[in-house]
Amino acid sequence: MWGIQRTRYADCNGSEGSEEAEIVVNIGGVKQVLYGDVLNRYPDTRLAELVDCLLKSSEEISLLCDDYDPDTGEFYFDRDPDAFKCIIELYYYGEIHMKRGICPICFMKEMDFWKIGSDFLDECCKCHLKEVEDELAEIAEKVRTILVDREGDPSAGGWQRFQMSLWRLMEKPESSLPAHIIAIVSFIFILISSVVMCVGTIPDLQVEDAEGNLTEHPTLEIIETVCIGWFTVEYVLRLISSPNKIKFVLAFMNIIDFMAIMPFFVVLILTSFGAGVMELANVQQAVQALRIMRIARIFKLARHSSGLQTLTSALKSSFKELGLLLMYMGVGVFLFSALGYTMEQNHPDTLFTSIPQSFWWAVITMTTVGYGDVYPKTTLGRCNAAISFLCGVIAIALPIHPIINNFVLFYNKQQVLETAAKHEIELMALRTSEGELKASPGSHKHVCSEGVWGNSLSSGHSDTYTPLLKDHTGGAKIQTPSMETSFESTAEATEYFIS
Repeated sequence: MWGIQRTRYADCNGSEGSEEAEIVVNIGGVKQVLYGDVLNRYPDTRLAELVDCLLKSSEEISLLCDDYDPDTGEFYFDRDPDAFKCIIELYYYGEIHMKRGICPICFMKEMDFWKIGSDFLDECCKCHLKEVEDELAEIAEKVRTILVDREGDPSAGGWQRFQMSLWRLMEKPESSLPAHIIAIVSFIFILISSVVMCVGTIPDLQVEDAEGNLTEHPTLEIIETVCIGWFTVEYVLRLISSPNKIKFVLAFMNIIDFMAIMPFFVVLILTSFGAGVMELANVQQAVQALRIMRIARIFKLARHSSGLQTLTSALKSSFKELGLLLMYMGVGVFLFSALGYTMEQNHPDTLFTSIPQSFWWAVITMTTVGYGDVYPKTTLGRCNAAISFLCGVIAIALPIHPIINNFVLFYNKQQVLETAAKHEIELMALRTSEGELKASPGSHKHVCSEGVWGNSLSSGHSDTYTPLLKDHTGGAKIQTPSMETSFESTAEATEYFIS
């Protein structure tokens, strides 16, 4: 038995109150002796209902436990004894603390079985439970996305079905073999375009125009035109098939795609106005600036690289650490540039002509780059430089570790979500195939409308469990014709996985 001391109460005369009848429970092979006055502190729980079992019939008792021995008065429960150690703390301490190593989802099943609300959980345990619920919701959302990509919505019309097929073809490489091939071709065009942009700046590969100016080789211009044509067709098709045009246009990666093709057409329009317009100095500068914007197409690689997407997401989640790094560097640059100017201004050959001009020296010194174009010449200035680069190393190193941790955590989380989603898809297909073997000939359909914890884990019970995960999808209906399973929400998808 577990050594939890029972509290004795005194009556109104000050004498020690008499103990009520002992209640013996056997939880998964572990025997525990409880007392009625302790259990009655929470009369709505299952254990409190055992107090008056002597007045109940055998049928009523069988609804409360898995088995009952009338000779010894022992109640048997086929439940987790480790979880029960935490459950029983409610009657003695007024709250429940989930022990480390117990699955929060399974523990919530135990609390639901013993008819104890989640409000009695300690705050730290509620936070842990919330994290697990969020992970389950993300897994369900990822599974929902995979199912939509694979099967689509059979209730959609002809144009909507074509639009969804085109969207999967252009945006979801994992949805089909043609979509995967298109993603590879797009990746190759990005590489070719980036290489052509770099090679076109080599003087030996450039040709002279009628006025003697060096321009790109005609062959490279043809390759560039073909690449821009592919990017344009790809962008237009994705825009047409997008379910939300405004969200598509304002997305960061789609803005990058637009910036990658826009300079070509702007230069083409300016060229069509004739040589007189192109000879204007402002127009020439604008054309050069637009050509430089072509470097944005290298960011298109992030669309086809999960590693770059993970890095971007990790940096987004590390804005606080990045802001801390910039603050450290800003304070250091201002401080050491002012000190450097003060210590060097009296030197006849000083390179520190002003504090703003000294900012450049402070930046390259604190980042340990040290180009050597600006350097101190006095003893105090050199001491200031030594202290500045030591402080720069410390300032850069301090926030780096949290940023790396955020990246590792986010990357591992993405891997777990992808693996869990694929695993759930396989389980759904396996369950459906097993159901088809058992079912009689005809239509077979499984609708997930049960509670999030499914049916009771113990035989002979028909308790109803309240779903813990809320609907975050707005009730969008998802149907998977091949597996004949329908979900009304992310919560229902999660219910299906856990049940």
